[in-house]
Amino acid sequence: MKKRELKDCKPYNPPNHFNMTALRLQGKEETGCEKFWMGLSHFLPGGGAEYEATPAEKIYYVLDGEIEITTESGERIVLTKTDSIRIGPNEGRSLLNPSNLPASMLVIINYPT
Repeated sequence: MKKRELKDCKPYNPPNHFNMTALRLQGKEETGCEKFWMGLSHFLPGGGAEYEATPAEKIYYVLDGEIEITTESGERIVLTKTDSIRIGPNEGRSLLNPSNLPASMLVIINYPT
């Protein structure tokens, strides 16, 4: 068991993300998690992530605000406070905060096996 306080989390810059801040809350280096890591992402208005597909499985949970996900086929899925979504391995997506307010989202991603 290992407690981690938000004040001790350091920001990092995930590739292909813009106008946002990411914090690693749990992970191998932070707390010894072996199967997944968890982060907290804060997106400014207009912030997001470019389209990409990775072998990792992801879960997004919106804490506040609005996040628009665009799939490979062009489908747009809007998540608002308390909505969540699972993105399977190799399933592509882009992210955008289309609103004029900040958005915050928990991100849970598995480590490769």
